[in-house]
Amino acid sequence: MIRRLIWTGVAGIVGLGLLYVSRFWVFQLWGREGLFGIEALRPQGGLLARWLRGTDFAEFELVIWVVLSFLTLTILQKLYDLTSGGSHK
Repeated sequence: MIRRLIWTGVAGIVGLGLLYVSRFWVFQLWGREGLFGIEALRPQGGLLARWLRGTDFAEFELVIWVVLSFLTLTILQKLYDLTSGGSHK
């Protein structure tokens, strides 16, 4: 039971991180100076678009985000399966 709660928390944190990297982040929870004073962590999110700006991949930002999100959550599921001693039920 505790392991399931921990993994649910991990999945929630990873999900929030993926949401923050995307263009869909709508919260402004910290000031303009960035999270923990790091300017690269802007309050309006959208980091992937910023990272891809000026490249040939900028127009594929949403597709890249979907693929990276899917891969990240798949890896997280595999880690859960490995630590729980089998496949999920």
